Amino acid sequence: MKETEYQLKLKELEKKLEDQQKLAEEMKRKAEQGSMQLQGEVQELLLEEMLRDYFPYDSIGEVGKGVEGADCIQVVRNHIGIDCGKIIFESKRTKAFNAAWIEKLKTDMRNKQADIAILVTQAYPKDMNCFGEKDGVWICSFSEVVALTTALRHTIIRIAETKKAEENKGEKMQMLYTYLTGNEFRQQIETIVEGFLSMKNSISKERIQMEKLWKEREKQLERVLLSTSGLYGSIKGIAGASIGEIPLLEDGVEEDEPKLISK
Repeated sequence: MKETEYQLKLKELEKKLEDQQKLAEEMKRKAEQGSMQLQGEVQELLLEEMLRDYFPYDSIGEVGKGVEGADCIQVVRNHIGIDCGKIIFESKRTKAFNAAWIEKLKTDMRNKQADIAILVTQAYPKDMNCFGEKDGVWICSFSEVVALTTALRHTIIRIAETKKAEENKGEKMQMLYTYLTGNEFRQQIETIVEGFLSMKNSISKERIQMEKLWKEREKQLERVLLSTSGLYGSIKGIAGASIGEIPLLEDGVEEDEPKLISK
């Protein structure tokens, strides 16, 4: 009888332990899912903020959470505020690229009647290692999105202005279409983006080098001042009041406005 009760209690404990393990695994899964979702939302918010900062004349629209469609829509406007076209953005922050993203974004582009779709992703397709166009969608990293958008936005404005000036002139529109789908246009876009990224990297390197140089000079100046102060203290300790006072060494050196000592 006692052995039966012991076995029942043992089974009960095993069942509770199993339930606790399942609960822990479920909580871990939900936490990881929530963390990934939070990271994606943070990147979406940062993307919208960057677009608003770099393109203040355009309208940057947020697509609400749970709403079908792209993450962000940019209405491109020219210098006098006339709408010229739309760019939609989809932001992904995962370690692996999913080809289904392209088809979904193309569907969103048609639904929103956008001119260009940009997929901002942390992971590239296997046949890409930098920004480029794939199956009608532009793909780039987060660091490339501003430069790519700048170039594509300029193109949208040029097309809109050309369409306005050349209405009912199908031949010239066909020439423009041929140009935009050719290698020359792609090479120009690549040159603009690469130049932008090169300037950005150069500025960052120069800033780091200058800050390092300033720190080195500051340390050198501190050593000189400490050595001079020590020498002055030693001499004054030996000579006493017979040596004249040096206010800068007596009171300390002010950082911002050093005083000149008249002889």
